[in-house]
Amino acid sequence: MYSTNTHNGTVVVDADNNETSSDQDPDLPEDGQDSKLSEPLYVPIKLSDSERSSVASDLDKLESVETSPALLKKKGKVRFSNLLEVRHMSGTEAEAANLARMSYTASLRLEESHSRSANKLHPKQVAKIALLFCIPWFLGNLSYQEALDETQAAVVNILSSTSGLFTLILAALFPSSYGDKFTASKLVAVLLSIGGIVLVSMSHTNQQDQLQLGALWALCGAALYAVYLVMLKKKVDNEERLDIPMFFGFVGMFNMVLLWPGLLVLHHLKLESFVWPTPQQWMYLALNGLIGTVLSEFLWLWGCFLTSSLIATLSLSLTIPLTVLVDIFLKKVSFNWMFFMGIPPVFLSFFAVTFLSHWDDWDPVMVVLKKALHCFCHCRRRTHARSPEDLEQRESLIGIEDGSGSQEEMEGCT
Repeated sequence: MYSTNTHNGTVVVDADNNETSSDQDPDLPEDGQDSKLSEPLYVPIKLSDSERSSVASDLDKLESVETSPALLKKKGKVRFSNLLEVRHMSGTEAEAANLARMSYTASLRLEESHSRSANKLHPKQVAKIALLFCIPWFLGNLSYQEALDETQAAVVNILSSTSGLFTLILAALFPSSYGDKFTASKLVAVLLSIGGIVLVSMSHTNQQDQLQLGALWALCGAALYAVYLVMLKKKVDNEERLDIPMFFGFVGMFNMVLLWPGLLVLHHLKLESFVWPTPQQWMYLALNGLIGTVLSEFLWLWGCFLTSSLIATLSLSLTIPLTVLVDIFLKKVSFNWMFFMGIPPVFLSFFAVTFLSHWDDWDPVMVVLKKALHCFCHCRRRTHARSPEDLEQRESLIGIEDGSGSQEEMEGCT
């Protein structure tokens, strides 16, 4: 006699060594071999102390029942073996059997987790994507640092804020979601953000620098930043597919392996001397790497996948007025009216793009422009000057329709 129990692809069968039952398990064929199950494996039953005590009490009850006069007349006895027959089921059959024993909600959650794991990129694919994007990421950061070295931070912030414009154009050319659609309202919001950054940055600078090389580095960094962000969003459209910590880990590893010979080249050409950092510099590098690169880049890229590339780009522009606000409250720094006039456009543009990305077909600026153009054309049509011939024809036609026209007007119409 057999009894089966399926759990995680394992079928456990209790075998009776003394007697065979005529009622065979329908899951097993007559020859005892099942193509869905593996070869039998007999293992001893392992019971805990509590289970052994319960089994012993049950056996005592059975012995007391078997010693009754009514049962002593019967010759048959049933004894169970201490061995379990174990068969392994194939993975596909075991998964179906496991789903069949679950509730409906639990099966839906399991299927959803399976679909997410199936769509998740393999580490080899993540490494390939990181290898493609490690160079633009490095060049963008290098351009920004070189721009800071060539000119003052205010000018660099102004020119770096143009990355929102580059992102808007590239996202429209290579869309990855419905939120990347180009609209006139998004263009106005980006220009408003750039204008606010100009006011905020120019409010605490009075110097006139040579901007040629620094401006070139800043614009190059903004363009590379937009290319990196839009192309990555195009390559991986869902945050559940990409393991973001693994991605940045591969980016750092490839930059360390591939770009370190450049330090020797720069040192040999005497363009930049290689000097071993001091302990204090090591501490600053570690803090900047953990907070300024790892944590901030992780949250920023995650937010980009959850929203859109344009929102992620404009969110970085918020750091400029927030940094200046910290200087006001902590360092008691005073600023002129340009700073306070530039803060509202920066925040307003960010929230405007957020709402516009949520409603893809909503373009209020274009609606206003169309209505203004319609009103302008309608007013021009009403104020159009008529020639004397037009007035004659109009009078003639009115006279014909009303039946009150003169005979000369009737003849003129005919």
